[in-house]
Amino acid sequence: MSLLLGVNIDHVATLRQARYSGMLDSPNAEPSPLEAADDALVGGADSITIHVRGDRRHMQERDAFKIRDQINLPLNFEMGNTPEMVAMVLRLKPDFVCLVPETREEVTTEGGLDVAGLYDSLDKTVSQLQQEGIKVSMFIDPDTHQVEASSRIGAEMIELHTGCFANADDVDRKQETNRLKNAAILGHEHQLQVNAGHGINRQNLSELLTVPHLAELNIGHTLIARSLRVGLIEAVREMREAMKGYAL
Repeated sequence: MSLLLGVNIDHVATLRQARYSGMLDSPNAEPSPLEAADDALVGGADSITIHVRGDRRHMQERDAFKIRDQINLPLNFEMGNTPEMVAMVLRLKPDFVCLVPETREEVTTEGGLDVAGLYDSLDKTVSQLQQEGIKVSMFIDPDTHQVEASSRIGAEMIELHTGCFANADDVDRKQETNRLKNAAILGHEHQLQVNAGHGINRQNLSELLTVPHLAELNIGHTLIARSLRVGLIEAVREMREAMKGYAL
């Protein structure tokens, strides 16, 4: 099976909110996350990823439901472990949920979820979601304890946080790549689907593709940035082409 591409379109909403926060009913409110999701589909995306944050800094609840209703692709919903988000997801019924850490201070998600340390509170949420037929992924650092905790809690998937890998210099990049390899091998041994995301771009992709057992890459910022030059359809097509040949 070929490596899948999930396209995160949060930052389309970031741009819209910069001008139209509080005015989403305006006919001028643009750009449209719904249109971006459709462009990602045309470009060859295998799924759409969105994150409705507690502070609603980019994606809004209405965006999530429009995309779920109108885009014929699996929806991956990133969420903090809060009662508000659990209630929303139980109405939205996305195909997948990726549980992520969330703080108001961060610009974007930084670091993985402490599944081991937050096990009891996460366990209840995982059970609730799975009872509704929603598959669950844990967004974790490439750490053996977090992989093992994700397996124990019953998640179907892990998404390895690739931010340290993406931001490392040449010397540290090798160490971070090895961490990802070890975590992916362990996840595969525990029969978890292994995904990866954060900071992935065409410059670091070739080294990331040396990591075994990857099923899907979730990529956002670089695609939105590239779309300013070539459009989102072409940006997604370029990334899909660059991902070809992965066979580990």
